[in-house]
Amino acid sequence: MAVENDDLRSKLEEKGELMLAVSEFEEPLEIHLHDTDIEDGTVRIELTDGILTFDTDEIVAAWHHTHSLADFGLED
Repeated sequence: MAVENDDLRSKLEEKGELMLAVSEFEEPLEIHLHDTDIEDGTVRIELTDGILTFDTDEIVAAWHHTHSLADFGLED
């Protein structure tokens, strides 16, 4: 999946957060509008203990995830 900077940035701005499958990581990454910069083919995420960067070419999937009441044990 080729991800364009503008498309990824637009999706992130619209949803506020996204999940990314990145080829170099085993688990999906969650990115948020407030801590992620996407420029010049690079994603930069500010974490509590450092900064993670990778190329947009490494992104194999991007999606918006949601939560339900059941996720938090609050279902009726």
